[in-house]
Amino acid sequence: MNINFSAKTIGVSIASVFLLFYFVGVYWSFAVEPIDIQHEVTSAATADNVAPVIGYTTTTTLIKVASSILDKPGGYLSNDALPPGVFLDNMPSWEFGVLEMVRDMALVLRKDFSRSQSQSLENTHIKKAQPKFNIDNKSWAMPSAESEYRKAIDHLYKYRNALVGISTIKDDHAQFYARADNLTSYLDEIQKRLGSYSQRLSASVGKDKINTDLAGDSVARQSTFEGSHSQLRTSWFQLDNVFYESRGAAWALLHFLKAIEIDFDSVLKNKNATISLQQIIRELEASQQTLWSPMVLNGDGFGMLANHSLVMANYISRANAALIDLNELLRKG
Repeated sequence: MNINFSAKTIGVSIASVFLLFYFVGVYWSFAVEPIDIQHEVTSAATADNVAPVIGYTTTTTLIKVASSILDKPGGYLSNDALPPGVFLDNMPSWEFGVLEMVRDMALVLRKDFSRSQSQSLENTHIKKAQPKFNIDNKSWAMPSAESEYRKAIDHLYKYRNALVGISTIKDDHAQFYARADNLTSYLDEIQKRLGSYSQRLSASVGKDKINTDLAGDSVARQSTFEGSHSQLRTSWFQLDNVFYESRGAAWALLHFLKAIEIDFDSVLKNKNATISLQQIIRELEASQQTLWSPMVLNGDGFGMLANHSLVMANYISRANAALIDLNELLRKG
């Protein structure tokens, strides 16, 4: 009797722990709520007793988006070594998508937004912040990914303080230049990023891809030979990872473009490009609709089941096409 009782107790305990991990994992996998940028900027400016200047909104948005992967339920999951985090893959993929967009924004902030011309000095705070976002996102040893991201965010706060003149460091000056050429530099960065996501999402059904790598240049060459056609197909085990990574990237980009709409308002109006940017924002908002299925479906073509990857690819492709048009408008408009 004692043996049976012990075995039963152990079985119930294991089942209880499993259920606990399951429900905690489900909770940690809930979609992250969108950020109210206007509210965050107003709150931050009120707390600091300052008036937002050019660049304040974009910097605040970068801080909040970067913080979102650290402060959401469950915290940062990509480098978890213990259950239930170690068994989750959708949310870590979402985190990586957000992180990729954070890295792009931090890089452009360092190279372009905070500098007026190619010969200008780079801001010391951004110079320290940008490399810290590039640590391996799965690093858990010293230094951990979370600690480096926190340090990067702290440097962004210092840059924002310098923008509005409340830095505690003597002779600490910072600028943010809302110029058309700076904005096109950022759009150049994210165009290729979105193009890559579109290709990976479309590969959920497999397709024969024509090699266009050297198209348009009769004397172009590449390192190794590649055939004129290639067959691309995302592994069944990677479908949900690619989907959630793309969803995370779209979520982050959506907020950055909303911030850009505010900081680059005069530039956009001068180029008559505000409507174009708003159309891109609308496409990205559509990509964040609730996924009602318990899993990412991979229906084929016009079959009976939906293909969520192709739906996401459609929104991202449309946003990317509009980005290309916006970039051309900023350059020539």
